[in-house]
Amino acid sequence: MANSVLLEVITPSKLFYMGEIEMVIARPLSGYEGFLANHSWACKLLDTGKLMIKEKGDKDFKIAAISGGFIDIKDQFVVYTDAAEWAEEIDIDRSKSVLEANEHWLKEHPPEEDTDTNILQAKLAISKAMNRMKIAGGEERINLRD
Repeated sequence: MANSVLLEVITPSKLFYMGEIEMVIARPLSGYEGFLANHSWACKLLDTGKLMIKEKGDKDFKIAAISGGFIDIKDQFVVYTDAAEWAEEIDIDRSKSVLEANEHWLKEHPPEEDTDTNILQAKLAISKAMNRMKIAGGEERINLRD
């Protein structure tokens, strides 16, 4: 049996997940990384992406969409993120609506007509919506073989 470690995923509004895991895969700014029990201590910024959790004794990963944050790896693991959703809970229609609205806004507001902050916010909303749609569409499933 593989070693396990406690993982907590915390958003501003709730404790999204807590449980014993064998592995978590997250997306720091440099690309996806996996973390196992007894990993050397680390704290890394996370980009918008997927969070893959392999619970103790399971072969399949649970997949969640997250919106940035950071992961703190010590004797237990903690992910702090602005938002987290399980793949099956994602409202694809809402994500499509957010994507289309922000793409339209960007087309109507060239960089010289608006502030950089508004443009960055629209691009971030597009990135989050695309991530949610991709994960909800089942493109992000992983299965470990024996």
